Amino acid sequence: MTDPLLPPRLLLSGSQVSSAMDRLARSIADAHPAGDGVVLVGVQTGGVQVARHLARNLEALWSRAVPLGHLDVSMHRDDLDRRLAPAVHPTWLPFELEGHTVVLVDDVFCSGRTIRAALDALTDLGRPNRVELAVLIERRHHELPIHANFVGQAVDTEPRDRVEVEFDAEGNANRVLLEPGGPA
Repeated sequence: MTDPLLPPRLLLSGSQVSSAMDRLARSIADAHPAGDGVVLVGVQTGGVQVARHLARNLEALWSRAVPLGHLDVSMHRDDLDRRLAPAVHPTWLPFELEGHTVVLVDDVFCSGRTIRAALDALTDLGRPNRVELAVLIERRHHELPIHANFVGQAVDTEPRDRVEVEFDAEGNANRVLLEPGGPA
């Protein structure tokens, strides 16, 4: 729950988000110079937008199209008993997972629970050679032993805070806001 008395604070401006996306794409390209066998899978919903942006950046770096899919994790979450009805979004993978390095993409990485659910969802769909994690924003409140391979920007927050990546009409991240949490 966020504190309604405290206004959201700007963490990253549009130009800072763009720089973080560039860093993220360059670090993926550095780890995979030719990009052979690499596919991007965005976690619904914010991770899909980040993955689309990364695909455009990587296409420029690798001079070829980057396979892109998206993954819904709502039915693999460990908090299903706490929600009335989870919002389910489509999973779309226009490629086989086998034989590929999957770069799983999300907008904000905090506890690791969404990524654990994404790993479960991926294994239901196939067995990639390798899975790596790319996140635009990493918060340092991990509850599970999961780490990101590629990070656009690490931010210091309080556990009860909320970090929101806002996207424009074209699906580009145009700013990142911190909504302060209430008392513990």
